[in-house]
Amino acid sequence: MASSLRIELELCDVGGIGGTLAGNALSMAAMRATLSEVLTDAAYARMLPLAEAWTDGVEHGIRSAGLPWHVTRLGCRAEYLFGPYRPRNGRQAAEMDDFALQRFTHLYALNRGILLTPFHNMALMSPATTDAQVALHTRVFGEMATELSKGASTS
Repeated sequence: MASSLRIELELCDVGGIGGTLAGNALSMAAMRATLSEVLTDAAYARMLPLAEAWTDGVEHGIRSAGLPWHVTRLGCRAEYLFGPYRPRNGRQAAEMDDFALQRFTHLYALNRGILLTPFHNMALMSPATTDAQVALHTRVFGEMATELSKGASTS
């Protein structure tokens, strides 16, 4: 019976977040170090402008290519979705998802040295993120958006 079980690729989670081992001593020590030494006012003073620049770059790429997409930023996290408006709930967000297009955008970026969050078109700026990395993403995203819009206009 187990051999007949089929799990859809986009529904499986292998991220290992949470669960029984989430509260172990190593996890707690890592959390303490993160909260006291990484997520500081100085780090946020650096990360927030980078997230704004990343968002501005994506927004420019979307507009320049004329794609019906949008980008949203929340603090140091920014993400683009394949729809013209910001969703107000999970169902609206799910309706905008395009699994094949999401995989394409990830592979396009990955083949050019950029790793996006594996289950969204998202980036989270860290204290180690550089201006050059944000600029690279802006360039690559713009090139991808332009290629997609040209492909859509010829089909």
